[in-house]
Amino acid sequence: MKDFVYDIPTKVYFGKTALTHVGEELSRFGHKVLLVYGGGSIKRTGLYDRLIAQFKACQLDWVELPGIEPNPRIQSVRQGAALCKEQGCDMVLAAGGGSCMDAGKFIAAGACVDFDPWDFISKHLPLTKALPILTIPTMAATGSEMNPTVVISNMETRQKLGCSSPALRPKVSFLDPELTVSVSQYQTACGSADILSHIMETYFNPGEGMFMLDSVMEGLMKTVLKYAPIALEHPDDYEARANLMWTSTWAINGFTRTCQNHVWACHGLEHELSALYDITHGLGLAIVTPRFLEYCLDESNVSRYVRFGVNVFGLDPRQEPMTIAQQSIRKLADFFYNDLGLPSTLTELGIRKEDFPLMAQKACEAKGGEIKGFKTLHQQDIIQIYEMCL
Repeated sequence: MKDFVYDIPTKVYFGKTALTHVGEELSRFGHKVLLVYGGGSIKRTGLYDRLIAQFKACQLDWVELPGIEPNPRIQSVRQGAALCKEQGCDMVLAAGGGSCMDAGKFIAAGACVDFDPWDFISKHLPLTKALPILTIPTMAATGSEMNPTVVISNMETRQKLGCSSPALRPKVSFLDPELTVSVSQYQTACGSADILSHIMETYFNPGEGMFMLDSVMEGLMKTVLKYAPIALEHPDDYEARANLMWTSTWAINGFTRTCQNHVWACHGLEHELSALYDITHGLGLAIVTPRFLEYCLDESNVSRYVRFGVNVFGLDPRQEPMTIAQQSIRKLADFFYNDLGLPSTLTELGIRKEDFPLMAQKACEAKGGEIKGFKTLHQQDIIQIYEMCL
């Protein structure tokens, strides 16, 4: 087990009263806030009016940046950073899904520099400062409310890339599970797949792990398996929504990754799919992940699949290890495509085989030439995994 430092300074308000603290927390950081949100759902649900009421009650000024896209664009980040500079904003409040939160976090960084925010990613410039960031997630998926990472799309270069820095970690996040009740079945399913993938990218680790963390990750995965179908059938079930929301946060806030020794492979493969075709991130992960696990399975790593199958899916441990491993992959696929009702192939999404070489090339280039994950992948390996997804 490797040494690590664990530090999460994000303050979290969780529950039905979480939003009552927004105004007081914003007031700690200044007097003017940039409110970042998406296509208008926060107005339809009443969240927008609740926030404006708190701004007024606490005598806060605000500027708005609506219209953040799924797979957030660098152009929106540029627009938001310029607004912060022009209007003298002291902080950024992002209310919405992972796209809004990622955009808000990157806007907060872009507001503190005099160059194009994309240069943080394309030129690997140091990101050491950002305006205070506060978030209100309205769906359970990315865990952006408690992590230091953003993923941004550049449609001009057809790239979807990530950036991470302690400066991007939110200062305060407000998690009210009732805000996720209005999320559609499709987005609930995609978000649940995203949560599972965050855990599994760490769980399937080629290095030495830690029993305690493995057990925590298994518990988190079982929580998604239990409560995602309930949320799909009963959207207003508070217990289901609360469990999914808190699991989403802890799946990717750094806690389970303290013993991790590798990069995330499935995310690298999916980012190329959504960069080129603009598909929903969680859906891409649901299609790629079972095939990735199938491709990587061999005698050297079968024990990890066995633990996964026995402890997460309750498979009979008396069977042959390879049999358990193969059953565990089928169980996962069955959850994604039957229990969650998600499409199971890239063909259904109109993704073309002739684009695979370019996507595989870009996926490797983004990681320095090869993806050193659960199993080291080169371009031809990635092409084969994509082909398994057709």
